[in-house]
Amino acid sequence: MKVNERVRQIRKTKGLTQVNMAEKLNIPTQTYNSYELGRRKIYVELIKQIAEILDEPVEKFFEEKIYETKNDPNLV
Repeated sequence: MKVNERVRQIRKTKGLTQVNMAEKLNIPTQTYNSYELGRRKIYVELIKQIAEILDEPVEKFFEEKIYETKNDPNLV
Protein backbone atom coordinates (compact mmCIF):
# COMPACT_ATOMS: atom_id res chain seq x y z
CA MET A 1 0.00 0.00 0.00
CA LYS A 2 1.31 3.45 -0.91
CA VAL A 3 1.88 6.21 1.62
CA ASN A 4 -1.05 8.28 0.40
CA GLU A 5 -3.35 5.26 0.72
CA ARG A 6 -2.14 4.58 4.26
CA VAL A 7 -2.73 8.25 5.19
CA ARG A 8 -6.30 8.01 3.94
CA GLN A 9 -6.91 4.68 5.67
CA ILE A 10 -5.56 5.84 9.03
CA ARG A 11 -7.36 9.19 8.81
CA LYS A 12 -10.67 7.43 8.25
CA THR A 13 -10.12 5.07 11.19
CA LYS A 14 -9.58 8.14 13.38
CA GLY A 15 -12.90 9.59 12.23
CA LEU A 16 -11.42 12.70 10.65
CA THR A 17 -12.41 14.23 7.32
CA GLN A 18 -10.15 15.71 4.68
CA VAL A 19 -11.50 19.12 5.71
CA ASN A 20 -10.45 18.46 9.34
CA MET A 21 -6.95 17.45 8.22
CA ALA A 22 -6.54 20.41 5.87
CA GLU A 23 -7.57 22.80 8.65
CA LYS A 24 -5.13 21.25 11.12
CA LEU A 25 -2.32 21.40 8.53
CA ASN A 26 -3.30 24.95 7.54
CA ILE A 27 -3.52 24.07 3.84
CA PRO A 28 -6.42 24.19 1.37
CA THR A 29 -8.71 21.14 1.39
CA GLN A 30 -8.08 20.64 -2.33
CA THR A 31 -4.33 20.44 -1.69
CA TYR A 32 -4.83 17.88 1.06
CA ASN A 33 -7.11 15.88 -1.24
CA SER A 34 -4.37 15.86 -3.88
CA TYR A 35 -1.96 14.34 -1.36
CA GLU A 36 -4.36 11.53 -0.51
CA LEU A 37 -5.12 10.85 -4.16
CA GLY A 38 -1.40 10.66 -4.99
CA ARG A 39 -1.50 13.67 -7.30
CA ARG A 40 1.05 15.43 -5.09
CA LYS A 41 4.02 13.88 -3.35
CA ILE A 42 3.81 13.76 0.43
CA TYR A 43 7.13 14.97 1.75
CA VAL A 44 8.71 13.89 5.02
CA GLU A 45 7.85 17.05 6.93
CA LEU A 46 4.19 16.72 5.96
CA ILE A 47 4.15 13.05 6.98
CA LYS A 48 5.54 14.09 10.36
CA GLN A 49 2.73 16.63 10.79
CA ILE A 50 0.08 14.14 9.67
CA ALA A 51 1.45 11.49 12.03
CA GLU A 52 1.29 13.95 14.92
CA ILE A 53 -2.29 14.97 14.11
CA LEU A 54 -3.37 11.33 13.82
CA ASP A 55 -1.36 10.38 16.90
CA GLU A 56 0.49 7.60 15.07
CA PRO A 57 4.20 6.84 14.63
CA VAL A 58 5.63 7.92 11.27
CA GLU A 59 6.63 4.32 10.52
CA LYS A 60 2.97 3.31 10.37
CA PHE A 61 2.58 5.18 7.07
CA PHE A 62 5.19 3.07 5.31
CA GLU A 63 5.27 -0.54 4.28
CA GLU A 64 7.04 -2.87 6.65
CA LYS A 65 9.80 -3.50 4.12
CA ILE A 66 11.27 -0.05 3.59
CA TYR A 67 14.55 -1.11 1.97
CA GLU A 68 16.03 -4.11 0.23
CA THR A 69 19.37 -5.75 0.86
CA LYS A 70 21.87 -6.74 -1.80
CA ASN A 71 21.33 -10.36 -0.88
CA ASP A 72 17.63 -10.24 -1.74
CA PRO A 73 17.06 -12.77 -4.59
CA ASN A 74 14.05 -10.73 -5.78
CA LEU A 75 16.35 -7.91 -6.88
CA VAL A 76 18.11 -9.94 -9.59
